[in-house]
Amino acid sequence: MRIAGAAKLVVVIAIFLLTFYVISQVFEIKMDANLGHIFATKPPRYKCGISKACPEKHFAFKMASGAANVVGPKICVEDNVLMSGVKNNVGRGINVALVNGKTGEPLDTKFFDMWGGDVAPFIEFLKSIQDGTIVLMGTYDDGATKLNEEARKLIAELGSTSITNLGFRDNWVFCGGKGIKTKSPFEQHIKNNKDTNKYEGWPEVVEMEGCIPQKQD
Repeated sequence: MRIAGAAKLVVVIAIFLLTFYVISQVFEIKMDANLGHIFATKPPRYKCGISKACPEKHFAFKMASGAANVVGPKICVEDNVLMSGVKNNVGRGINVALVNGKTGEPLDTKFFDMWGGDVAPFIEFLKSIQDGTIVLMGTYDDGATKLNEEARKLIAELGSTSITNLGFRDNWVFCGGKGIKTKSPFEQHIKNNKDTNKYEGWPEVVEMEGCIPQKQD
């Protein structure tokens, strides 16, 4: 009887210790999870999802060209998506967003078909842009076939250096301004090359981000 009682006591103690161990382990895990949640720090998010914050008196922007003839371009300024496939305001050719250079407020968005369209409306649009306006452009599918010398010259006057070499199905993004006195530092261009294209018939998407200086009086 004494042996049986001692055995029962040992079993009870073992069960108690096992239960205590399990509870303590669960408790510690929960504590670790709670502490991890408390002390975990999320990386900061900057406007338009750019990699670092812009200095004072600058506007954040991020943009991407179209992907082949499937996904349209995207243009974001000051955390405001101005053009994208989701907004259903992009199209084949050259997509253009205009932004007030003093306030960062959007002024207009348009796209011009440079494959099957007419370059004349695009030229008239470029001529109508007011001084001090930020101009952002991105290609989709093909943005060059209908471009003529006059259109290219007008875009070059906005600060572009690659526009003279923009060819059939090249991918290109550009941010410049009307009345700019120097060439814009914000431009990316990838040539359509069958040996290096990421997609069949089209090069890879080009992306660009940065901080546009606010126009000062």
